[in-house]
Amino acid sequence: LLTGCASNKDDAGKTEICRWQNGMKGAISITYDDGSTNQFSKALPIMRRLKLPATFFVITGAVTGSQERGKFIGRPVKEIISESAHIPTNAENFFERASAARYLGYKGTIAYYDRADEKYESGKKDQAYGIMDSLYRKVRSGTMQNGQTLCNEMLQEMGLTWDSLRQYAAEGYEPASHSVTHARLAVLDSANMMYELEKSKAEIREHLGAQYTFSAEVPYGIEDPRVMKYGLPVYPALRNSMPEPFMKEINRGDKTEPGIPGQEYVQWQRGPLSKTTLEKMQSWVVTTRTHDNIWLVLVIHGVDDIGWEGIRHELLDTYFQYIKKQEDSIWVAPFGTVARYLRERMNGKVESNITGKEITVSLNHSLDTSLYQVPLTLKTYVPAGWKHVQVMQGVEKQQVQVASDSQGTYILYQATPNAAPVKLSEG
Repeated sequence: LLTGCASNKDDAGKTEICRWQNGMKGAISITYDDGSTNQFSKALPIMRRLKLPATFFVITGAVTGSQERGKFIGRPVKEIISESAHIPTNAENFFERASAARYLGYKGTIAYYDRADEKYESGKKDQAYGIMDSLYRKVRSGTMQNGQTLCNEMLQEMGLTWDSLRQYAAEGYEPASHSVTHARLAVLDSANMMYELEKSKAEIREHLGAQYTFSAEVPYGIEDPRVMKYGLPVYPALRNSMPEPFMKEINRGDKTEPGIPGQEYVQWQRGPLSKTTLEKMQSWVVTTRTHDNIWLVLVIHGVDDIGWEGIRHELLDTYFQYIKKQEDSIWVAPFGTVARYLRERMNGKVESNITGKEITVSLNHSLDTSLYQVPLTLKTYVPAGWKHVQVMQGVEKQQVQVASDSQGTYILYQATPNAAPVKLSEG
């Protein structure tokens, strides 16, 4: 019994859309943040060998050949610096000053920007304002060294090229946006926030194509409501937050158990860190396999000695081998592919009828077909005497063996939504 699809009546022709591709018990998406060099030199060869897909959230401003680099959108920074001498940082000017902080023309300003964001996001706004005041006071004093400091994440990605990303995409991997400069969007004003989101998207569209502008991850995994308000219209799927009525999200820091009965889907994000044991990581897979509604999203950063909380590539090799062995019950696919499938299914409609020795199935969804084209897995019950079934959709032909459960004889097969009807016949 493939319980990835709910049971149906024992009526030939009855059809439904499976919860997971190929009738699996759950799904896993392997994702990487920051695009650091070891992700591609150490982890990617392992995934290639095992034929495992993944999503790489890359900082587009650090990719060789990018046109859109980090910059401040707004009035001249000299005006902002001058104004800070007689107007303290407050709720009205904090976002502008934080947005300009990295582009004042001095080294070391990024440390103040980072600390201000941490205080702001933890609810300590007055302390965040004070950190901005101290930064601008130091700038006005003339004691800072001229120049600009890039964040570690951008430095660790240096060397990545669009040619390489095109090759990875051709192999079935999903490159996706992680902003232009790995910015802390929660403390940016709207103009600079949109620059980080939209210019990263434009760069990816230019070099890789529109299909890779579907997914994104806002740096630091933030779920700030203001950032999500701006970000969700730009990217159809933000790993930070997917406010779907049919899905419960459990993000990295949340200790809620994922076995939530009655929930259609649970997106369960787990971030293996440098000290996470193999046993713990394997337990996440066991939990996914034990239930039938879990989408396990693995969030990986550093590999070996490059990147935040680096994981040894040998450990990843062992872990990925373990995941590979579960492919008979768990669907492993890029983040954007799973997100598309879930939405297509939940917005899909399937109709079928049987005439003589042929079953006709129509499959449609109400979503934008330029974005949503992932084939869905259908489960159709067929007459008990059928042993092999020919599946035809347009010119595409599949030969499918039957299986049986307590409800009757059925087949599982792939169908493209909003396309020609599917014809099933014994053969």
